[in-house]
Amino acid sequence: MGTSTIEVQNVHKRFPDGTLALEGVSLQVQAGEFVSLVGPSGCGKSTLLRILAGLETATSGSVSLNGHLPSAPQSRQDMAFVFQEPTLMPWKTVLHNVALPLELRGTPLAEREARARRCLELVGLGARAGAFPRELSGGMKMRVSIARALVTEPKVMLMDEPFGALDEMTRQRLNDEVLGIQQATGATVVFVTHNMFEAVYLSQRIVVMTPHPGRIAAVLDVPEAYPRDARFRGSDLYGKRVFQVLQILEGHPAPPDAPAPLAGVPA
Repeated sequence: MGTSTIEVQNVHKRFPDGTLALEGVSLQVQAGEFVSLVGPSGCGKSTLLRILAGLETATSGSVSLNGHLPSAPQSRQDMAFVFQEPTLMPWKTVLHNVALPLELRGTPLAEREARARRCLELVGLGARAGAFPRELSGGMKMRVSIARALVTEPKVMLMDEPFGALDEMTRQRLNDEVLGIQQATGATVVFVTHNMFEAVYLSQRIVVMTPHPGRIAAVLDVPEAYPRDARFRGSDLYGKRVFQVLQILEGHPAPPDAPAPLAGVPA
């Protein structure tokens, strides 16, 4: 995978009310890697993602994307953020919602609409370009949100529990779509979720975080090749990794039959 795209070194985050959200977090994410941040509510995983996006600043420590601060123009151009809610403009069509980031950048109309249509095709919504958000299901709205993130051709995608409000079948379909998109584009993905099943299915590495304050308890490899499909969910590796994440979240050591080495867990 080559060079590190994201470097996090000894990051602390304390909010103005005194709450220590993150303590001593260090992490590297390689170019083209899919990494999930997993942990219970309040463990700081969304705060860490927002720091990576430049939407929050660390109290101490350092964060860089390809050698630049997250707030730097170079980082802004290379990065896209997918929020928990689609946050679509209800008065704009699907096509114009997707094209909005390019409009804000001053991209000519013909180019931005062509790129928006390509991204809608990529998420399976090419036929709904003229629809309005009120005419879409929850899963379709999230696909539009992902297409809007893709339209700037980002090198890094930061995704903050984008499927948390969806039913399980829709969630699994979108998991497959996100993996397909990531493999097609080569983007680096950092994906926040509290769902350990989702994290194991999607990721090359899983960062397990502890609450109050958020620290990295373990980093687990998932040595399963892409493309992944439903058969992986029935494999021994999948079951063992899910059990490992659960054990770590409950404060227990990793089971002795771990199929791959752990980083960040004492032997």
